[in-house]
Amino acid sequence: MRKLVIAIIAALALLSGWEAKAQYNREYFFWMGRSCMMNNDYQEAIRTLNILLRFEEDAFEGYFLRGIAKYNLDDLLGAEEDFSTAIRLNPVYTQAYTYRAITRSRLGNYDDALQDFREAIELRPDLPGPYYSRGVTRLLNQQFKEAIEDFDKFIRQENKVADAFICRGLSYLHLKDTVKAYENFNTAIRTNRENPNGYNRRGGLYLDQERYAEAEADFNKAIECDSTYLLSFFNRALVYNATNRPMQALADFDRVIQLDSTNSLTYFNRAMLRTQIGDYNRALEDYDRVALYSPNNVLVYYNRAGVHAQLGEIEQAVKDYSAAIELYPDFANAYIYRGRLRELLRDPQGARKDRETAQRKIAEYRSRLSDSTYSIFADTTQRFDRLLSFDSKFAGSSFDRITGHNGGHEEMRLLPLFKFTLMRPDTLPEARPYRLQRIEDFKTRIGNEYLVLSCRESNIEPDSLVMLDKEYAQRLKNGDTSWTRLFERGVSQALIKQYTNSVNTFSTAIEQNPSNPFLYLNRSTTRAEMIDFISSIDNSYQRISIDSDPANRLNNNSKRTYSYDEAVADLNKAVKLFPDFAEAYYNRANLRALSGSLPEAYEDYTKAIELNPSFAEAYYNRGVIQIFMKDTRKGCLDLSKAGELGILEAYEVLKRYAHLEN
Repeated sequence: MRKLVIAIIAALALLSGWEAKAQYNREYFFWMGRSCMMNNDYQEAIRTLNILLRFEEDAFEGYFLRGIAKYNLDDLLGAEEDFSTAIRLNPVYTQAYTYRAITRSRLGNYDDALQDFREAIELRPDLPGPYYSRGVTRLLNQQFKEAIEDFDKFIRQENKVADAFICRGLSYLHLKDTVKAYENFNTAIRTNRENPNGYNRRGGLYLDQERYAEAEADFNKAIECDSTYLLSFFNRALVYNATNRPMQALADFDRVIQLDSTNSLTYFNRAMLRTQIGDYNRALEDYDRVALYSPNNVLVYYNRAGVHAQLGEIEQAVKDYSAAIELYPDFANAYIYRGRLRELLRDPQGARKDRETAQRKIAEYRSRLSDSTYSIFADTTQRFDRLLSFDSKFAGSSFDRITGHNGGHEEMRLLPLFKFTLMRPDTLPEARPYRLQRIEDFKTRIGNEYLVLSCRESNIEPDSLVMLDKEYAQRLKNGDTSWTRLFERGVSQALIKQYTNSVNTFSTAIEQNPSNPFLYLNRSTTRAEMIDFISSIDNSYQRISIDSDPANRLNNNSKRTYSYDEAVADLNKAVKLFPDFAEAYYNRANLRALSGSLPEAYEDYTKAIELNPSFAEAYYNRGVIQIFMKDTRKGCLDLSKAGELGILEAYEVLKRYAHLEN
């Protein structure tokens, strides 16, 4: 792509229509702008071209060049605007259509990008470049058959570009045609035997099919081509592990970490491998690193506890199992193993309690076998020590992602659900300007000084939350079993992650007061959070991509899906009981977004904003999903409004949104 940009710049220097009537200053600034760009000094190029365009407002080539400079600085909206101006001034400017299409593709605006490609191809059907670029856009847009047609047309004119065969192979791969995928990867390798990507793609197919010798040969060749391409070392380590060569696998993981010292997935894999060969002390070092980078992942503590146990560090092992249980109180395996260790520590009461808890939870899971959401936990002997492929990473909260293309970009998180929670009054965020008397009356009825409606984490220390929960439990035990006390207890149980108990407590409160919308709101949130933790165990890693070619950055969704139907049903009830409850619409929008129903989520966010025009979180989340729905401009406007209303995260997204689809 960079070579293409330079070639275009050089070609523009020969435009006779420009030079024939150029005055000295105009020619000088145009030449300086091109020179700066060829030296990759894009900011200086923009400054120079600004001077030129101040005097020559109809210089369409100047806008085109400035658009390229902005594109290379990731100012995609600015680039799109300059390419549009160039097209307005010269409606038959093929390159401007092509580059505006590429820019719009990076913005996720595939429909308009494809229209621009059509214009460019109609103007110059003999040029091969637009076919390749349109093929990449169609591949990103999962129009695999159409992408293949475009790569076919490009290859008929340009059959020496390895990336075209790789992209066509990827298209066939997503159509489940592995035979043609192999053929294209083979052709890519024959076309450019120095390109590591072709070997890695073919090697990945061999690895998936357990053809380890062939996969190893390809990864070896990829490393010969580029000894700094960490994916090759990582993949070869997986081959070594699968063929019982742990020391060689460790050496390759070492190399990956040399290339990327913060790669938590590699530390995790190396820790598991070191555990398998009995190198427990160094396995602990690796797990410590992973805990530093991914402190909220249950399996880090669960696996590290096993290593401590092997070393005889029983108290440390118990501490780690407790940390896993704190993160996910329904994790039956952790109770089982902690109970065994408590026997060794001569704590028969604690051991018995853990055994009973584990048995109760196993019974609960088995009773839900018909529900695929919970069925994973029926087998409490499940192991969590397999090595994981590089196209995975630790999963965060399910509220940190949207089902579909997220590109692994952490800045594109949804803000969390609203719920009644407990917070210290002296450290609460600034008061929200929006108030509903019905909510205030409800808080007064509960009579808890800590109770607030918020989407933020509680600022009360975990130990204090446990003490509060015990206090509320004692009140119930003393005979105060009103729905208000039950609600209070349900809130505290959810905060200490006793999700099953919390749902049951809220359900009992609802039986007493079935017309209260706030009870349904909190039961809904608790159900959603419970699914969140189930997700973190069931699929502890989600797909990422590290390829430089945007055509290779397709994400694969997890095979398992999680149903928020019960949580949504509770919100439907809350909305019916309280039609002006903006937070209920907001929460329902979040769950619909997580389920992949983005248009419906958009409608609910819009309704929440209609009810509360200052609803900053709703503007933020609506902006995020509009970007995913390919309406980048409107999404950015919503994010701008969210920032104006105090959501600082909005500005980080506005800085980085351009990278969503590349």
